[in-house]
Amino acid sequence: MAPGLTGIVGGRPRVSPVLKPFFFLHPKSQLKVDIHMNGTLVESLSEVEPITSEQHEAPTTSAEETPDTDLPSGPHNYRLEELAYTRSGDKGDSANIGVIARHPLFFPYLKKHLTSSVVEEYFSHLIKPGVQNAVTRYTLPGIHGLNFVLENSLGGGGVASLRSDPQGKAFGQMLLDLKLKGLPDLRSLVD
Repeated sequence: MAPGLTGIVGGRPRVSPVLKPFFFLHPKSQLKVDIHMNGTLVESLSEVEPITSEQHEAPTTSAEETPDTDLPSGPHNYRLEELAYTRSGDKGDSANIGVIARHPLFFPYLKKHLTSSVVEEYFSHLIKPGVQNAVTRYTLPGIHGLNFVLENSLGGGGVASLRSDPQGKAFGQMLLDLKLKGLPDLRSLVD
């Protein structure tokens, strides 16, 4: 197209505004949101109280590490793959592994047998030597899941790592090979 022409039929270029966003943080407690429908004020919303840093802290895990002693045991062994799905990734030099039970009835057994110490021992070859309590477990009962955070397990993480998996994407797949022992016949629970 020749200079000065716009569109199919030509013509002069039009002036158009150049938008440039300016991002900033403003306290939520100082904002008021008005909702209008058809020109009528329907509702006004405002933050009741400012969010404190205490509300952002992760829940404690001490109660979650207490095993459920009421569960029966048995002679069966299962690979974690038979009982759960996993997904993993990274955040800096820490890996995150999510484990979700394939059936809600499997979840109590996962909680009992898949502790942070078991996962830490399984991944001990990848965790930086000398790190104490490198694995933290969080329980997600609403989705029948567990979340494990492995500190200092990626060799620096991202571009700083010389490992073949610097972002821990394969950690979940590796954990699926873990063999859980001393379980009852769990397949009969879901049949």
